[in-house]
Amino acid sequence: MKLGKHAPKFDSRTLQLGKYLTQQLPPPPAAVDYSKAVASWPMMGNDKYGDCTCAAAGHMIQEWTANNGNAVVLGDSVILAAYRHFAGNNADAGANMLDVLKYWRKTGIGGDKISAFAALEPKNDVQAKDAVDLFGSCYIGVALPNFAVPPSTDLLTVPWVVPPTGPVGNAAPNPQNGHCIPAVGYDERNLYVVTWGSVKSMSWQFYNAYMDEAYAVLSPDWIDKKLGHAPSGLDLATLQKDLQTVAGAPA
Repeated sequence: MKLGKHAPKFDSRTLQLGKYLTQQLPPPPAAVDYSKAVASWPMMGNDKYGDCTCAAAGHMIQEWTANNGNAVVLGDSVILAAYRHFAGNNADAGANMLDVLKYWRKTGIGGDKISAFAALEPKNDVQAKDAVDLFGSCYIGVALPNFAVPPSTDLLTVPWVVPPTGPVGNAAPNPQNGHCIPAVGYDERNLYVVTWGSVKSMSWQFYNAYMDEAYAVLSPDWIDKKLGHAPSGLDLATLQKDLQTVAGAPA
C-alpha cells in the first residue's frame, strides 16, 4: 500500500467553495452514503505506485457513474498513464493534488473531464458534508501521522482516529505521509473514504487534525443528463462564469 500525495500547492486563482454555498442552501443531511452503488473498489495501482492522487480520481469517476446507473471503472493502465504525466517512470514520485485537478479538467483522465473544482476551508465539517452531498464526493488530502502508517502492517487495520493525547509526537501530522482519498459518505461520527481498494472510516476529529487540503469537484458524471443542472442549492451560473475567468488565465 502506497502513499504519494505531495505537500499542498496553493494558487490564488483557485475557486473557494464557500462563495457558492448560498443562504438558501438547506443544511446537509445528517448522513449520506454514495458507496452503496459500488460493488467493489479496485486498487487502481495504489498497491505498487504512489498514484493515490490519480487513483482517487478514478474512484470518484466510478462512484459518480455508478450512482447515475452507468458505472465506469477505469483500468489500472489508464490511471497509471495519467500518473506518469506527473511521475514519469518513478513509481514512488507521487503527485500534487492541484496539479492533478488541473490536468483532469484540461486534459482528462481516461477521456473523463471535470468541469470545475473549488477548495474547502480547513476544519469546516459542514463544507465537507456539502461537498459530498452536493457534488457526490470530496477530494481530500491528508498528512497522515506516523502511527497510521506503521511498517509491515496492513494499513487498513489502523483506526483513523486521533489518540487521547492529541495530534502530537507520533500522532503529529507528517507531510511526508501525504495521502489522497475521496470521501463517498459521512454520518455524525465519521467520513467514509476510499483507500487501497476499500471503504475506510475516518473520524471527524481525524479529518480536522490531518486534512491539509480538500476540494469539491464538479463533474458532468454527477449531473443529471436529463435535467441538465447541478444538485439543488449550488450557484452553478456564477461558478461557470468564474471558471471561464480562471480557464483564461495562465495555468
